[in-house]
Amino acid sequence: MTTEQAGFTRLMEIMRRLRAPGGCPWDAEQTHESLKRYLLEECYEVIEAIDEGDGDNLKEELGDLMLQPVFHAAIAEEEGRFTMDEVLKAICDKLVRRHPHVFGDQVIKDSAAQVENWEKIKKAEKGAGRKSAISGIPPELPALLKAHKVTEKAARVGFDWEHTHQVFAKVLEELHEFEETMLERDEERMEAELGDLLFAIVNLGRFLSIDPEEALRKTIARFTRRFSHVEDALHARGTTMQESTLAEMDLLWEEAKALERQK
Repeated sequence: MTTEQAGFTRLMEIMRRLRAPGGCPWDAEQTHESLKRYLLEECYEVIEAIDEGDGDNLKEELGDLMLQPVFHAAIAEEEGRFTMDEVLKAICDKLVRRHPHVFGDQVIKDSAAQVENWEKIKKAEKGAGRKSAISGIPPELPALLKAHKVTEKAARVGFDWEHTHQVFAKVLEELHEFEETMLERDEERMEAELGDLLFAIVNLGRFLSIDPEEALRKTIARFTRRFSHVEDALHARGTTMQESTLAEMDLLWEEAKALERQK
């Protein structure tokens, strides 16, 4: 048994002990439903560690994330539904099956061809149950990510623009339509048109190979840093945002941007 195998076996044993009689009451009470929020939280904490470039933190957060499938597998094992061995076998078999160019004699010329082939194999595996080209997207995905995947799947079957300027023109068209409804104060239509505008922007990002979720997360991070700089600078002057003018805060905002460029 390798060190990795021994570590994984130990983790499973610890989880079984925690949920067994005399173990931890909190762990024993958890269900698949109650654990959903923690699975999402751990995913986002892994992403944060990656963004920060902190190797030690990433190592810890990956361990926390790994605990989640172990937790779910332990619950399923108790219920007699499946075991962790079956989970691991399923993913190993899937990886081999969907990489015939690595584990077989099929030839794939590039990553784009592999993505297309992956989808073909996936569709064949699912059988007749899925008929739409844009089916199979988890409904719980964040809206930006879901919109990106919908347009991506549609593009794979030819439902796509030919040139970037066409996609950009669609964004401008949706912006104009949103402006019209905003001026008319039609709140119901405003919501619909704002959704159309966001969807068009996501599609433009997809067309340019820009992940909209990642782009927005980075913008939020920049906004947070610059906002904190303005707050700290005003505090150092003995004042607050409420006591400052927009012009004063804007100068500090530009100062924060200049500092970022220097770094």
